[in-house]
Amino acid sequence: MRSSNPVFSRRGFSRDNGRAGFNAQQPQAGGPAVGTQGNPYAQGNPYAQDATNPYATNPYAQQDQYGAPVAPPRGSVMTMDDVVTRTAITLGLVVAGATVAWVTQMSLGLAIGAAVIAMVLGLIQSFKRKPVPALILAYAAFEGLFLGAISNYVNTYIAEGAAMQAVLGTMAVFVTMLVLYKTRIVRVTARFTRFVMIAAISFLVLTSVNLLFMVFGGGDGLGFRSGGLGIIFGIVGVLLGAFFLAMDFKQVEDGIAYGAPREESWMAAFGLTMTLVWIYLEMLRLVSILSGDD
Repeated sequence: MRSSNPVFSRRGFSRDNGRAGFNAQQPQAGGPAVGTQGNPYAQGNPYAQDATNPYATNPYAQQDQYGAPVAPPRGSVMTMDDVVTRTAITLGLVVAGATVAWVTQMSLGLAIGAAVIAMVLGLIQSFKRKPVPALILAYAAFEGLFLGAISNYVNTYIAEGAAMQAVLGTMAVFVTMLVLYKTRIVRVTARFTRFVMIAAISFLVLTSVNLLFMVFGGGDGLGFRSGGLGIIFGIVGVLLGAFFLAMDFKQVEDGIAYGAPREESWMAAFGLTMTLVWIYLEMLRLVSILSGDD
């Protein structure tokens, strides 16, 4: 699967296929798909399994004995309802885990352990060719435990009310980006994807370097987690999360348009959950810094 998102990188989705895929008909023998002339992204089906054939047919499309496309069995393809339902289940487990950690006042040591387990489960799922619901749900549960514990700590010792502000901020980012994407104010193109990925890699590198300085040098490292520089860094982190949301929306839209298998809705839910967790953590840190500056 071709995708810049590490969650979907081993699946058949493509974020940079432009709008050609929604309106283009199946390609004629030896020629491009009808309705794609003039589109810079119309280089054949973005879901082609054969990289040497730019006009390969949709791997999700079933064919009869003569090679003609036939409609897939009803209920076997991904729909928006499937994505919404599975995302609700996954996020519900995150909330449930967070509630348990908050009520029991889980220690930061256990929270870090839960975060490590969640990271391992997420990586295992990311490298599997097919979604495994049990892995995704387990990831959500352990991620929830970590979020609940860290939120309770910040809310108790650093900034009272920070957790609720971070939740509201995350919801605001989600709704805003959804509106911007649906109205096509934000368009996920190849250039957009490259920009986001370069920015995300740079952000992660700086975060890792800062962490190393904190561990071996003490203090706040390079200052990316406090003060004015920390605020700027936090805003950048939230913006990156918002951009990844747009890429997730594109992922879902393309999957539905091309008739991706119904099981792919679990992968869509997984990607959306990871992005929302990213945004929440950056929001929580940003609120903590702003509260501390007061």
